[in-house]
Amino acid sequence: MEDYNKNDSKEIFSKKIRAGKRTYFFDVKSTRGKDYFITITESKKSFEEGNYVKHKIFLYKEDFNKFMEALNETVNHIKSDLMPDYDFDEFRHDAYEQNETDTKPINL
Repeated sequence: MEDYNKNDSKEIFSKKIRAGKRTYFFDVKSTRGKDYFITITESKKSFEEGNYVKHKIFLYKEDFNKFMEALNETVNHIKSDLMPDYDFDEFRHDAYEQNETDTKPINL
């Protein structure tokens, strides 16, 4: 397995989603060996300390399918089995999201 050292990776695509008090970043990065992986970062401002607290997940290509299947199955379980009458589009504001969501390819 390649070394996915932070210093060796290049960010090539980024998607930012603001969600209430949190911001999520979905970043595609590459290694020197031209391999790709995703980092998912949750960022939330800590009002006590005045800085941002970040939690990061590294998702490697060999796990993409398993991750997506598990995420879809989990979300669908909530939507179908636990909360079938809930309107999950209630908080979807496409016009708002367009202004609050950034997608940017990174120039190499």
